[in-house]
Amino acid sequence: MRSLDAVGQWPVDNVAVAVVGADGKVLGSVGDQQRQFKLASVTKPLTAYAVLVAVEEGAVEWDQPAGPATVRHLIAHTSGLAFDSATRQAEPGTRRIYSNTGFDVLAEAVHTATGIPFADYLREAVFEPLGMGASELTGSAGAGAVSTCADLTLFAAELQAPTLVAAETVAEATSVAFSGLNGVLPGYGMQKPNDWGLGFEIRDGKSPHWTGSGSSARTYGHFGQSGTFLWVDPDVGLACVALTDRPFGEWAIEAWPLFTDGVLAEFRG
Repeated sequence: MRSLDAVGQWPVDNVAVAVVGADGKVLGSVGDQQRQFKLASVTKPLTAYAVLVAVEEGAVEWDQPAGPATVRHLIAHTSGLAFDSATRQAEPGTRRIYSNTGFDVLAEAVHTATGIPFADYLREAVFEPLGMGASELTGSAGAGAVSTCADLTLFAAELQAPTLVAAETVAEATSVAFSGLNGVLPGYGMQKPNDWGLGFEIRDGKSPHWTGSGSSARTYGHFGQSGTFLWVDPDVGLACVALTDRPFGEWAIEAWPLFTDGVLAEFRG
């Protein structure tokens, strides 16, 4: 696990990482897998997965109105809502505007449709079935969850071999929605295009990027401003979770791509 040893050089007080194979097995890990970390925007893929469950259950539909747009617009960051306010900055479907507010509106749409507060719905639809007992949504549906590396390895396994929703649903969620839209990737500037799926960021040809130079174009996942990330590279059958307690910054921009390339070199089949 030489690639994982690199986290010992990260300027953080606490870190936990794990690599998960396509069969769901943990191939390697470092750090306290049971330590709870704030996820920041790594919350979004968890929220998105609960929305996938809601869609399959028939509680909500992708094209139903929600806020200023539709459920599909909100989850793909194309609703036109600003990053952290209800200000409408564009017509739905015309720009990729990364929006925490959009995810809160999305969660409220699920709450309204099901009658279940979204934090409870997320727990019942995702956390409990997957055995993620240390995970909880304590704030915003876009950035307010806490979890452990052990729990997120269960989620990484689910993404690679879905049990809660159909594999076709995950494939749609991790494919580009509203292709060709430009937008700012937080921390990395304008990306042309700034491709996203339904709640998952898609690497495609983005540069610079928080994944590695060896990551496939189909790699998807999310990173968080709390110094966290989760990616899945379906072309090599690997996923990786990294949780820290230092906010995202230049240290992460420098360290994460090199780390990812090391993981891919060591663990890919």
